[in-house]
Amino acid sequence: MNSPGMISEASKHDYADLVDLWEASVRATHHFLTNSDIAYFRPLILNEFLDAVELRVFRTDDHKIAAFIGVANGNIEMLFVAPQHFGQGLGKALLLYAIQKMDADRVDVNEQNPRAVDFYQHNGFEVVGRSEQDSMGKPFPLLHMALSDSRSVQ
Repeated sequence: MNSPGMISEASKHDYADLVDLWEASVRATHHFLTNSDIAYFRPLILNEFLDAVELRVFRTDDHKIAAFIGVANGNIEMLFVAPQHFGQGLGKALLLYAIQKMDADRVDVNEQNPRAVDFYQHNGFEVVGRSEQDSMGKPFPLLHMALSDSRSVQ
């Protein structure tokens, strides 16, 4: 990992920063979403989704949040990295933490986000199912992925 820092629990005090990071990351990676889609999801993330998961953040040495992960019932519900920290190993560090410390072994990934699909496949997940719509009933197909028994994240 190129960027020093640490993984810690998030608090409600962090939520505004998490939503800003989420939006920046989504705008850089989820090119299938429109501005109105992002405007629809943003308050849901802030007011509902963050409270529904166990959150961990990766803070840089200057205490800024560079990435975060949310897990509920063994499912990775969200993993986002600030665009300026892409490619530094933060997503992998959070993924490994979630698998080892939070018992995460499943994730739903937007099929239209090939970078995320490749990331999870590279880290030992395999597609086990597909849905035509996301959990909100929007027309964004999801790939249901599970950690393969034959591979482990290193």
